[in-house]
Amino acid sequence: MLGTFRATLVACGGLLWKNPSKMSRTRKANVRKRLRAVDAVIEAVDKSGVSCKALDYARSLPKESEMLPRDKYTVFSRKHKGYRKSLHKVPKFTKVTIRRTPPGF
Repeated sequence: MLGTFRATLVACGGLLWKNPSKMSRTRKANVRKRLRAVDAVIEAVDKSGVSCKALDYARSLPKESEMLPRDKYTVFSRKHKGYRKSLHKVPKFTKVTIRRTPPGF
């Protein structure tokens, strides 16, 4: 059809996602920087003498330097091939702590 009702890519296929399949170097660098910043905050709160359940949990998490690259940039997912998916595919990945994976994955 021509004119107003012609078939376009968006009209035929719905929303066109522009999400890259791999994380870029800058995104990976930003993830590392964010993890280091969180580690610094945990250390500062720990040195201040405050004690609470959340701080105990935060202390038990691995630091950025102790994490494997697989754990820094991917998360466990039952639905994906190899049971891992890229971190930037997770909604609000900058806001949640994703430092632990199930044992064996």
